[in-house]
Amino acid sequence: MVMTSGCQSHGQHQKFIALLILCFLDCGQGDGKGKREIMGTKSKNGHTGTNGNADWQQLWYSSFDDFQKLTEPLLDNTTETNLTVPFGSTAYLHCRVRNLGERTISWVRRRDWHILTSGMFTYTNDERFTVLHAEGSDDWTLQIKYVQKRDNGTYECQISTGTGIMSSFINLHIVVPEVHIDGPSELHVDMGSIINLLCIIEKSPQPPQYVFWYHNEKMINYDNSRGGIVVNSEKGGRSSSRLTIHDVIDTDSGNYTCQAANAEPAYVYVFVSEGDTMAAISRRKSTASGIEVMLWFVALPLMVISVR
Repeated sequence: MVMTSGCQSHGQHQKFIALLILCFLDCGQGDGKGKREIMGTKSKNGHTGTNGNADWQQLWYSSFDDFQKLTEPLLDNTTETNLTVPFGSTAYLHCRVRNLGERTISWVRRRDWHILTSGMFTYTNDERFTVLHAEGSDDWTLQIKYVQKRDNGTYECQISTGTGIMSSFINLHIVVPEVHIDGPSELHVDMGSIINLLCIIEKSPQPPQYVFWYHNEKMINYDNSRGGIVVNSEKGGRSSSRLTIHDVIDTDSGNYTCQAANAEPAYVYVFVSEGDTMAAISRRKSTASGIEVMLWFVALPLMVISVR
């Protein structure tokens, strides 16, 4: 009974193996038939056609391209590419990328090819540079505080992909307002008269947030019993501030500074003296000039005689 059972089991294994072989051969014939139908299709001119393979390849690559389009990063080209920022203010350079995935965005300064940031990390000792990004947002913003003249130039938002590098560029232009005090660098006024100084701010994209006046490094109050300060803003990037001081006294002498926001200061030195003293100085200067002329006319004949 044991031997009979073993023989029956062995026979069942043989049948199972035979069925597997038949299925394999049948599937192989079916594949071969299918291959022969695809590869063996002949065109009207008698050549073997490859339309079947071409159709499958076209379908495959079309789907792959669509897949790439869905998964590759997309740069938002609507962001501003030319940015003008006043000197000393904060610049925000925007870079918006969709489908970023696990990839990293880097900001590069093209002037010296310095990598400023990569992801959320900063790679410069200049603490004015940092990257701003909110989780889930497509915006990666390079922030530059207190912009200087040297910050002028092109900045690149860079993304590494499987097919290469995607980039967008922003040209940063720093505008430095020009400040000057109308008139000469030295001003002479009489005691009891008026000091009238006009500070002009030009080439400023917007009116300055403030204009301060200093006398010998001490700030002058806007409201003063002997005058005051008036700030006027005009169109076309031009503003002005006027300082007026009535009943000038000798302690009003000294350096006057006009300091506008985000601009370099302008200076003028005011000399205060008594009117009679100034007149005496002028007379001494004119008398000295007359004596020099008289001496010249006396010396010239003597020189001619000595030559003879």
